[in-house]
Amino acid sequence: FSDGCDLTPEAVKASFERLFEEGPNGSSAPQVYLETDAEIIADNETGNLTIRTTIPYVDLTKNLAYPVMAILDVEHTTDYDHSPIGTGPYVAADFQEEVGYTMAANEYYWDGEVPFESVELLYMGDASAKAMALQSGQLDLAENVTNISDLNTLRENPEFTVTIASSVRTGLAHMNMSEGRLLSNKTLREAVLMALDDETMCSVTVGGLYTSGYSVLPSNLDYGYENLTDPYPYDQEAAIQLLDEAGIVDTNGDGTRELDGQEVVLHYVTYSNRCLDDFAEAIQQQLAEIGIGVDLELGDSARQWDSYQSGDFDLNGSNWTTVGTGDPTEYLAAWCSDSGSDYCGYQNDEYDELYNQLSTTFDEDERRDIIQRMQQILLDDAAVVVHGYYNSSMISRNATIGGAAIHTADYYWLTNEIYPAAQS
Repeated sequence: FSDGCDLTPEAVKASFERLFEEGPNGSSAPQVYLETDAEIIADNETGNLTIRTTIPYVDLTKNLAYPVMAILDVEHTTDYDHSPIGTGPYVAADFQEEVGYTMAANEYYWDGEVPFESVELLYMGDASAKAMALQSGQLDLAENVTNISDLNTLRENPEFTVTIASSVRTGLAHMNMSEGRLLSNKTLREAVLMALDDETMCSVTVGGLYTSGYSVLPSNLDYGYENLTDPYPYDQEAAIQLLDEAGIVDTNGDGTRELDGQEVVLHYVTYSNRCLDDFAEAIQQQLAEIGIGVDLELGDSARQWDSYQSGDFDLNGSNWTTVGTGDPTEYLAAWCSDSGSDYCGYQNDEYDELYNQLSTTFDEDERRDIIQRMQQILLDDAAVVVHGYYNSSMISRNATIGGAAIHTADYYWLTNEIYPAAQS
């Protein structure tokens, strides 16, 4: 560990047990990656840690390598929020709220020399501020400049290296289909999807930072996207006709339709991350054109997650990594009614059956077929608003930084592979 203590089987067991106890209280849901009923046997004498699960896992090692499962020194960590003791190349030396971290080299690092003695990690919520800080010399490295004009300016500047990768992130707005919510009405959900011009939003509104698509899994993954059918493509006139025929009409002339006597005004919760606010504002405008109101709540990621758990939303905009373990099983749990991760109130018996089947199927071809079928069910049920698939970026200053490139999984930003340019 970064405090010099040995990483022993007992220490690993203690870290997992803390995850089992504390994990369900946060947003990381470690129980999705390793069941809390798993028996963990630690033997410091032999150096072995044995995990016995009650259910089969296709590849448990991938799950254990997921960032939320990171092993921490539970015995000696006193501040998990700001200075956890782990095993990475850098340790948190200082933290300032809304400013960032000062990271110091881990003198006990196990995997070679640490490239930098110290690193300043700065929080910048504004994409243009990131670009300006790079150009002024305040920053040497930044991830995800989400203003396309700023990004293009940096790409044209020979002082910087810009890498862009088709990531495995899907930008989406979850629909709350719980009983009593407006979007429990399937006709309304269908009309919402038909009213949204995703191609224009991706190519124009956010300047190509997303690749448009309609399924919950990105089109660049090998899960049968080319075999899927979009039953509700963009067609504003058809959306209007559908609502009219269903009796979801504006009876009082205020411009907003009513459903069962209730004005159709959707509570949309999101935050400023990877253009989610841009999508939300465009959706608000496009839905208004067919008589659907949107009450847009733009907060932070904590509020967005709280609304998931409380069910206080109709649309909830976020950007999710789909195959963080190299497999989409955990991500697809968001629509399985008995997974503990279904915050949408979605219920489809066939989907649930396929999800449970996926969890115990090891053959790759069979898994691919199951995943394709699950995607089509969500499409047919009009179960989610998909914006598109995010194109991640990393920008580095050539005079000071070497080895910087965005990872397709994009969790890995500051690693021991990034080094001072003088070492290149």
